[in-house]
Amino acid sequence: MRIAPAVVLCLALSRPLVAGLAAAKDRITPSATKLTIAAAADLKFAMDDMVAQFATLHPTVAVSVTYGSSGNFFSQLFHGAPFDMFFSADMEFPRQLAAAGLTLADGEFLYAVGRIVLWVPRSSPLDVRRGIAVLTDPLVRHIAIANPTHAPYGKAAEAALKSLGVYDEVKAKLVFGENVGQAAQFAQSGSAEAGIIALSLAMAPALQREGTYWEVPPQAYPRMDQGGVIMKSARDPGAARLLRDFVLGQIGRATLTRYGFSLPGE
Repeated sequence: MRIAPAVVLCLALSRPLVAGLAAAKDRITPSATKLTIAAAADLKFAMDDMVAQFATLHPTVAVSVTYGSSGNFFSQLFHGAPFDMFFSADMEFPRQLAAAGLTLADGEFLYAVGRIVLWVPRSSPLDVRRGIAVLTDPLVRHIAIANPTHAPYGKAAEAALKSLGVYDEVKAKLVFGENVGQAAQFAQSGSAEAGIIALSLAMAPALQREGTYWEVPPQAYPRMDQGGVIMKSARDPGAARLLRDFVLGQIGRATLTRYGFSLPGE
């Protein structure tokens, strides 16, 4: 069968077009992308706020965030938990994941510096203006902190109690939350008379209304550089980088500052 010259020309021109479309298909992000995030509990309110703002700019990327203890997330991620990104309350856990070859080569980043406060309900007779010494008051029977074995905010609280000279006197009063968010819940609900929690939680609307706090001097505990990673197993690395860049950008930095975080380089 003889093929018309015009058809031959059309077929010839279509080959590079088809090849180009195939190559482009590999580069195009699907119209609906889902990112799953493991985030430290201190980020609950700030991250929810950032995710809502991110969604207005990138409506095709659905972001799902699970909050908890950084140490527990590290263990889960090390053993293959299917999160695309990890926002830790320290830098050590992200660095360990990177050292194990589980993250993208350019996926590690520093996003904030955390701070801790002593928080009590507004109905409490305790005067937090007295500072950490108020915890030695007989009225204080329970002090909520995050579990220092796997939560960076718990380690910071324990370090502050020791450096400020009250640890031995109050250690029997300590009750441990699984993470700093749960420690805040213990203090908020009255299960503990006081809590040493993240400033970012104390500045959230509910805790601001219901309590008052005293900021623990930053020199009383090791600097809390908080970092994150994009996992090598991330289903859409491009979308993960978009979220990372948003958090590190102008809107993300302003949001983190509003919730009491210091920023890298400040």
